Amino acid sequence: MKNNKKMLIGALALVGVASAGAYSVAGAYQGDYSKKGPAYSEERHTAMTEAFNNNDYNVWKAQMDGRGRVTEVINEDNFSKFAEAHKLGTEGDTAGADAIRAE
Repeated sequence: MKNNKKMLIGALALVGVASAGAYSVAGAYQGDYSKKGPAYSEERHTAMTEAFNNNDYNVWKAQMDGRGRVTEVINEDNFSKFAEAHKLGTEGDTAGADAIRAE
């Protein structure tokens, strides 16, 4: 009985550690403009940078292709604010970017 309990606790601990590790890899880049996300590629990065710089919602939307909750929140009407937040974040003004994101 004691061995079964130890095995169960060990298995649960292993699952917890694995879950935490998966979350930290998938979620680490969110909100940190200095980190590359899991979908990063040089080609996509260039297209996204141009979309933000040119305030081009359609290019951004095509690159996002329904990825994540952000595609449910950002639309053509509020994309310019989102692009501004991106610009502030990449320039190091994370407080300014976070203030816009909170809106």
